[in-house]
Parts: sequence; C-alpha cells; structure tokens
Amino acid sequence: MPEKILHKDLSYKVCGFCFKAHNELGRFRNERSYGDRLERLFSSSGVSFEREKSLPVSFDGEKPGRNIPDFIIDGKLILDIKAKRMIEKADYYQMKRYLAASKLRLGLIVNFRQKYLSPKRVLGQARIL
Repeated sequence: MPEKILHKDLSYKVCGFCFKAHNELGRFRNERSYGDRLERLFSSSGVSFEREKSLPVSFDGEKPGRNIPDFIIDGKLILDIKAKRMIEKADYYQMKRYLAASKLRLGLIVNFRQKYLSPKRVLGQARIL
C-alpha cells in the first residue's frame, strides 16, 4: 500500500506560492521581502496563516528559547523562509524545534537564493491520539 503524503494539497499550494514569489522577486532579496510577498499572496488567495508567531519551548528545565517560524499555514504546516547559499543541518534542527513546539507534523524549508527552488519537507513526530 503506498504511503500517504501528509497535507499533500496544502503543501503543493504553498509551494506554488513560493515559486510565484521566487519568479517575481528573483534570487537575491532578503528573507523579509519574500515573506512580505508571500503574505500578500496568501491573503489575496484566502489562505489562513499566522506570521511570525512565537512558539515557547524549553527542554529539560532550560530557559525557553526564541522559536518564531515565518509562517504557520492553516494550522497544519510550518513554512520557514531562507535566503542564503544553502540550507544547513541547523536549519533542519530549527524546523524540528518548531514542529515539536507547535505539535504540528509538517514543515517546509524554502531557500529562495537557489536558482531552482527546491522546498524541503521536514516531518515532525507522530502524535498519539
């Protein structure tokens, strides 16, 4: 039996908006520019989102860290925007922290500096209901 892709339609829709923003703005803008453009695209299309929502998280009694993803889309998916040479291991760890703090299961990391956009899917831990 084939595996089900988590939030397939929503993630494709979000990726489509990212491709549109990338095509319009090019590769060498800052993260804020891409975020502002995506916010306008989401709003005009009726996509439900929260921008830069603080997610409190602490591990083993540590002082809570600053965890603010760029977007939480439809309460199901976290979108993290990058504009740098390459996505690093730390970016994946950061997304894992976002997913753990929000209790969501799917994250997308999009690096707008790449010539050809290639969103990276990151899965969080499955929740037991």
